[in-house]
Amino acid sequence: MSQWFSYTLIAMLMWGFWGFFSKLATSVLRDTDAYIYELTGTLVVGLVMVFLLRFHPGGKPVGILYGLLSGIAVGVGSYFFFYAIARGRSAVVVTVTAMYPLVTLLLSQLLLHEPLSLKQTLGIGLAIGAILLLST
Repeated sequence: MSQWFSYTLIAMLMWGFWGFFSKLATSVLRDTDAYIYELTGTLVVGLVMVFLLRFHPGGKPVGILYGLLSGIAVGVGSYFFFYAIARGRSAVVVTVTAMYPLVTLLLSQLLLHEPLSLKQTLGIGLAIGAILLLST
């Protein structure tokens, strides 16, 4: 098994725990409190990684901007995720939000002109169908 695939499985596992622990947290905390504690946990991991990786700031300004925008998108998305999971069924909220690659696919196709195959287009259609079925 390739190293990148092992890391992919670890990410999937951690994101699975993320959805599960988020539901547990919102069952005993206000959604905004659970969100702030999540941010705190993320900050702790980030600071540990800064030291473990011996991070030294650098890079092209546009790359730094994209990194910051990525963090902003995650932060805003996480806030709305906690709002939704506190009020909805975790299986539905987590599954629908896990369809986020649809946004990436569409943006990549529209803005980066990355081609989509017929099979990928059909997959997008099925994913949209799944969202519609789960939301009712």
